[in-house]
Amino acid sequence: MGIVKVNPFRAMDMMSREMHKSLGTFEGTSQCVSANFSPKIDISEDENKIYLSAEVPGIAKENVNLTINDENVLIIKGEKQASYTIDENEKDKSCIRTERSYGTFTRSFVLPDNIVNDSVIANYADGVLDITIEKKEPEKPKEISVNIN
Repeated sequence: MGIVKVNPFRAMDMMSREMHKSLGTFEGTSQCVSANFSPKIDISEDENKIYLSAEVPGIAKENVNLTINDENVLIIKGEKQASYTIDENEKDKSCIRTERSYGTFTRSFVLPDNIVNDSVIANYADGVLDITIEKKEPEKPKEISVNIN
């Protein structure tokens, strides 16, 4: 008797494909649900700095806000607005499909204690927000000499 390969997910894959095919053929099926937008962010560091790089395509830099609070939390807020609108004068126009995400977002990151808060540099170009934060030398523990009686 030979070995038979079994894929337990084959039936689910086939059913999913058939559902997508059949749902796509219905008239009036709306694919215009807009999910919340959340930018992807890379974080790296070296000896002297922390680097963050956020993908924010389609967002004007005026719609991005960057703050660091007293607890050393970096907060990036913004809004990605839909590039299309359908107003009252366009009653014959309807949405067929929307795959891009829109909406407001907030991303927060706890930063280490050894950063220089007023040294943050942020650059925005080609849909990428690059943030550089300078580190300071960690404070050395304070030593107190104790007399022994």
